[in-house]
Amino acid sequence: MALMSIPAALDARTSELPEVADPSRVAPKDARQLSRLFFEQLTVLEEGTPEYSYARGTLIEMNMSLVRYAAGRFRSRGAEEMEDIVQVGMIGLIKAIDRFELTREVEFTSFAIPYIVGEIKRFFRDTTWAVHVPRRLQEARVELARATEELRSRLGRTPTVQELSELMSLSEEEVREARLAANGYNSSSLDAAIGGSEDGESALQDFIGAEDQALELVEDFHTLAPLLAELDERDRQIIHMRFVEELTQAQIGEHLGVSQMHVSRLLSRTLNRLREGMLTHR
Repeated sequence: MALMSIPAALDARTSELPEVADPSRVAPKDARQLSRLFFEQLTVLEEGTPEYSYARGTLIEMNMSLVRYAAGRFRSRGAEEMEDIVQVGMIGLIKAIDRFELTREVEFTSFAIPYIVGEIKRFFRDTTWAVHVPRRLQEARVELARATEELRSRLGRTPTVQELSELMSLSEEEVREARLAANGYNSSSLDAAIGGSEDGESALQDFIGAEDQALELVEDFHTLAPLLAELDERDRQIIHMRFVEELTQAQIGEHLGVSQMHVSRLLSRTLNRLREGMLTHR
C-alpha cells in the first residue's frame, strides 16, 4: 500500500485504508478528520484481520495527543509518575476507540476524554496513598508496622517511641515521622459520622470546604483569550452574538445578511479552530 499525504488520505473513500507514515505525528486537526475515515473502515472490516489491526492501531497512535492533554491536568505529580499516568490514560483511549460508534453523532475527542480521565482517576483511587508522602517514609511505614507488632507481642503492650527507635535503628524523630506518614495511607469517607455532634448526624464533609468547579475555567479562559484575539472581526462578532447575546443562528443570519446555514458553517468552523487551539496549548 503506497504512502499517502494527509489531504489525499482524507479524500480516499475506497475500501483500502490509506497508510499513514507516522500516526503519532499527525496534527490534531488532521487526526480528527482521519479518525472518522478509519472508524468508518472499522465498521466494515473483520475483527482479527491485519487490516482491522492496522486501522485500530493507527487510531490509537493518532489520538495519543488526547492522552497527553488529559494527563496534563495531573502534571504536578512529577515526571516519573507522569509516565505511569500516560500509560494508564492509554488504556482509557483504547477503551474509547473500541466503544465509539459514528452513529453517536458526537466528536470522538468529546467521547474519549471522559474515558481517559476516568481511567487515570481510577488508577489514583486504587494504587496511591490518600495523601502524598516521600518514598522513604512510605517504606518506613512498613518497617514500623512490623516492629510495632513484634514489640507488642513481646511486651504485651503498645511499644513506646524509644523502644521502636532502638529496634528499627532510627531516631525517635524518624519514628514519629513514620507514624505520621502511616496516617496518609488510608483516608476517612467524607460521609463518615462525626462523634459527639449534638444532632448525631453530622458528617465529615459538613466541616470541610467544597471544591470550586469554576476554578478549572480560569485556565481555560487564559488559553482561550489569545485564540479569540486571532479571529477576524466577523468570526468574533458571531461568537459574541451566539454565546454572549445568546442569539439564534437565524437571528445572527438576519443581522449579517446571510443564511442560517451559512452562519452554522461559519460557527462550526470557528469552534473547531478554537477547540484545536485549546487542545494544542493546554
